[in-house]
Amino acid sequence: MEIMKYFTPFAPLLAGWCLLMLTSSMHTISALNGVLQLLLFLFVVCLPIWRTGRMSYVDIGWPWGLVVIGILTFILSDGHWIRTSIVSLAYIFVGARMGLGALKLWKLGFMKTEFPRYEYQKLRWKKSGKTNIPLAMQMEALVQGFANASFLAIPAFIIGTNSNPEIAILEIIGLLVWFAAFAFESVADIQKLKFLQAMKKAGEKNRVCNVGLWRYSRHPNYFAEWMVWNGFIIAAIPSLIALYEVEGLVIWVLLLVGLLFASRIMYTTLVYLTGAVPSEYYSVQKRPEYREYQQTTNMFFPYKQNN
Repeated sequence: MEIMKYFTPFAPLLAGWCLLMLTSSMHTISALNGVLQLLLFLFVVCLPIWRTGRMSYVDIGWPWGLVVIGILTFILSDGHWIRTSIVSLAYIFVGARMGLGALKLWKLGFMKTEFPRYEYQKLRWKKSGKTNIPLAMQMEALVQGFANASFLAIPAFIIGTNSNPEIAILEIIGLLVWFAAFAFESVADIQKLKFLQAMKKAGEKNRVCNVGLWRYSRHPNYFAEWMVWNGFIIAAIPSLIALYEVEGLVIWVLLLVGLLFASRIMYTTLVYLTGAVPSEYYSVQKRPEYREYQQTTNMFFPYKQNN
């Protein structure tokens, strides 16, 4: 049926949430998280989208959904307090950092016009035959909420089950990856801001930022955000191993798949859906030098190509 194409993206996310609900150690926290994510997106994202016809409110709902995951993990998890506190604070920090930034944009009036990456979504829908744009917008927003209810919550909830007081080497590696990725993203953001300020002072517009980390990746901030999630996933592996005897083979294997799929979801989102590809669709149109930049610099993974 024609209507089914609007609901197809829900299938893997709903499966991920059902998987969490089937576990013996995470079903309660997963059920509550699902309800809270639904309420958050209903009032913060879906209703504003319905009233304004703009999807930019996803940028408010999604990061605050990560804060919800962090708070639930801290309050309801039975794992060792050090491990639980670290992952909870990491989720809260990542979510609040982006969420506060989105609220600042909303307060300054930037959400009175649609963000380009969401305008690009409408082009994708048209190409795929989705003509009911209001319905597509609502479904796309809810997909983000279901991602928070399922795969993006899996690393935190798995870590929150581990009561072992000893910290494993993979947990340390995961934490170091998280810190390094956050530092990488912060440096990239600062370099981009300084470049824009310098261009504004010089009276130059639509120039390509190719300084610092931007010489090695056209989107170092997106790459770093992806690595933040890979840090969570690496840190969750020892706790997942500890769940083997608790959950049984089938559930355990599915949790492993779900944990790895969280990385895939973030990569696909940051590259194809609301990240690099949508950004470059408009950059090529606005910046004459951008095509040359594409020929010399990798889109995502930091690597300087030969001219």
